[in-house]
Amino acid sequence: MNDHSPDQPSPRKLTIAIDGPAGAGKSTIASRLARKLGYVNLESGAMYRALALKAIERDASFDDEPALLKLAQNLRIELEPTIGGNRTLLDGRDISSRIRERDVSEAASRVSVHPKVREWMVARQREMGAGGGVVMEGRDIGTQVFPHADLKIFLDADPVIREQRRMAQQKIKGEVAASVAADLRERDRRDRTRAASPLVAASDAVVINSTALTEDEVLARVEELVKQKTEP
Repeated sequence: MNDHSPDQPSPRKLTIAIDGPAGAGKSTIASRLARKLGYVNLESGAMYRALALKAIERDASFDDEPALLKLAQNLRIELEPTIGGNRTLLDGRDISSRIRERDVSEAASRVSVHPKVREWMVARQREMGAGGGVVMEGRDIGTQVFPHADLKIFLDADPVIREQRRMAQQKIKGEVAASVAADLRERDRRDRTRAASPLVAASDAVVINSTALTEDEVLARVEELVKQKTEP
């Protein structure tokens, strides 16, 4: 860590919101950006997935909002930074790999539509990011969780490209790939049409279309935006 003289104060730590649809690359960019800046990466998706896993394990209905809210109020979700990204802990148990599996992904999309559940999650996320120095990605971060974020980015890409990326990420093909593509399209529909905090770019967000960009190129663009916000 560099020492800063009184004449060179440490740069102000920003609150950075990255939103966008599934498969746009939000998680990867947020994780890499947080590591480069020395910020905390708050993964909203991991928090919803943790609740979804709890619901699966307790055999709770994904349509029972009161039951899901009660589960949320009684669980402990921790995001523990590591060199390779966050570890997600549920009541002290590492669930980082489990929550990336397909049944949990589908369940997370269903539990996240409930207004009371989202209200509870937003309150927890605001607590976790209250001091700045955070990068948070999700679907309503710039519009609901941190509406006054210093930098808002909406990361998007062509649906076909997003499907291909998700298949490559999960190393799948054939009939399974077709099913995953259908799930992604359905998730898009749910995210964009839900009554509570639908997926939409904040009015003051910088929209980056990553369809024809590499991961490194997207990261470079975001880093330039951060630089513009931190320079005097």
